[in-house]
Amino acid sequence: MPLPTLTSHSGLELPAIGFGTYKLNGASGVEAIRTAIGNGYTLLDSAFNYENEGTVGRAVTTSGHDRSRLIVTSKLPGRHHRHDEALRTVEESVYRTGLDALDLYLIHWPNPKVGLYVEAWQALIKARERGLLRAIGVCNFLPEHLERLQAATGVLPDVNQIEIHPYFPQAEALAYDAEHQILTEAWSPIGRGNDVLSQPVIGEIAAAHDATPAQVVLAWHVGRGAIPLPKAATPSRQVENLAAADLKLSSAEIDTITALGRADGRLADQDPAVYEEF
Repeated sequence: MPLPTLTSHSGLELPAIGFGTYKLNGASGVEAIRTAIGNGYTLLDSAFNYENEGTVGRAVTTSGHDRSRLIVTSKLPGRHHRHDEALRTVEESVYRTGLDALDLYLIHWPNPKVGLYVEAWQALIKARERGLLRAIGVCNFLPEHLERLQAATGVLPDVNQIEIHPYFPQAEALAYDAEHQILTEAWSPIGRGNDVLSQPVIGEIAAAHDATPAQVVLAWHVGRGAIPLPKAATPSRQVENLAAADLKLSSAEIDTITALGRADGRLADQDPAVYEEF
């Protein structure tokens, strides 16, 4: 069964669950991503800084699946925010994949101290006009950053990919994006390296639905309108994660998981108001 989809203000449609490719590199990465495509994933998330755009492109071109149904994503690193550098980096990303164009391209971090993210956004708009990109968005942008983009260019991102997991639910950011018809993707959706899956309340909800804790957390994302991007190298885990789209949690269950949120819930204290990544 096809996954439910969400639609942005410009008409970009994304599936309810995507596939993260961080640290999937080389031949083994190609095989894992190709398997994920065969298992039903259509939204593939990569980045210039992951150094695996070629791996993703190779998996896509050798998967045997219709290219038009796949949404290949990459991201612009902070060191290339200057307009002309950003354009060249987009070109390089496309060349690395071996594809004619990328379906979605995001500014990886706003890097507000450097303050060049508007230049980078203008470059992404131009790259889209040139046909290098089909849709554009951002990662880790706060409302103030999004508002500055709109004020400077009149163009809102289609996507804002941010850190969301039960310890950091981001209710206000989700609400802001939804109000502006910006699709919210969730990175580290099951809390990379933390103990969220062993929380008793998640275990109880999983038992009630005959599901795994990971499926419950992914279903929590879907129920809140976020698009989680779990990574899984093994076919069985890929299938398990994707099946979470069919798991319907009650409002009370969603609220119970959201209540696990903490003031210091970020995984690595990466506050986009001050954090810089190059």
